[in-house]
Amino acid sequence: MNETPIIIEERTAAGGHRIGVATLNAPRSLNALTLPMIERLRPQLEAWAEDPGIACVVLMGAGEKAFCAGGDVVSMYHAIRENPGGPVPFAERFFEQEYRLDYAIHTFPKPILVWGHGVVMGGGLGLLVGASHRVVTEHAKVAMPEITIGLYPDVAGTWFLNRMPGRIGLFLGLTGARMNAADTLYTGLADYLITADRRDAVLSALADIAWEDDPELNRGHLSVALRRFADASRAARPASNVLRHLDLIDHVTDHHSVRGILDALEGYAGEDDWVDAARATLAAGSPTSARVILEQYRRGRHLSLKEVFMRELNMSVRCVRGHDYPEGVRALLVDKDRNPRWDPPSVEAVSDELVESFFLPAEGLEENPLRDL
Repeated sequence: MNETPIIIEERTAAGGHRIGVATLNAPRSLNALTLPMIERLRPQLEAWAEDPGIACVVLMGAGEKAFCAGGDVVSMYHAIRENPGGPVPFAERFFEQEYRLDYAIHTFPKPILVWGHGVVMGGGLGLLVGASHRVVTEHAKVAMPEITIGLYPDVAGTWFLNRMPGRIGLFLGLTGARMNAADTLYTGLADYLITADRRDAVLSALADIAWEDDPELNRGHLSVALRRFADASRAARPASNVLRHLDLIDHVTDHHSVRGILDALEGYAGEDDWVDAARATLAAGSPTSARVILEQYRRGRHLSLKEVFMRELNMSVRCVRGHDYPEGVRALLVDKDRNPRWDPPSVEAVSDELVESFFLPAEGLEENPLRDL
């Protein structure tokens, strides 16, 4: 396997055009997004955007297990331990550059296809959700489980959770509930379900498209091609857990506090593995994260995409300089004892002042680095 963090290819297509293909190349870590990956991919996207010969871009992951399991939080953890409670230049640069990459995908001027196979979580979902054409396979495992490490659904979670039907986004953000391929279609995170064994055929079909110089027409050409493969994959669509539990989600999120939502989940009388996992994640997650996520959702409804990334950068810096984020990463991914010592230790102990601090400029971010987006 090529050792470079991103494999860059250009494939010849009909009519003299080319297709840019970028592959996240760290299958052993489930293609966890590293700073070198980010710093290689964003300039390449910018170059392809400016190249009139590039008609379409494809982003996918190496290996059979994952598109991208999230950001490289272990490296951030080690950087944080060098200056606990204070500025952490590496971690803060990581978040800034990651959000710039996500924004570039959201605003890319040409059709961009992301192939969401296998695990698509956290930072991986940030790459997927902004693309013009978002494909998931029947093996997709999608979630924003940041509450388990003392973070919150970032990478534009403020944006896409608020755009899901009803209050589904709030439920998913608080519980980190895992979505299957059908769930991503229903919630608007993906556009097409295409079986994994058709990936090479899809790439071959893209090379046969009579691409034009108009990006808008090319978006249509790509949509028509992908729909053909999606129609052939209908039999692989699983039942949607989100849709099946919509009534429960509505009733639980009628409560306007984390404690009320958690109590409502605790009182759920059914025997259901999906709900049990969601309940357990919220109950065991960072109490501070839970309260911040609820406030993130409430305050984010009317923000522009740029405002979302600016706010999330500030929130992430607050997490980096706080207690629960490094402690959550330690417990889940470093020491792996799965026994985080949250501080404050309960939802009731989290003060309104602490929650409010996540929405105020962190020291050094009075002039937000993303204000130029």
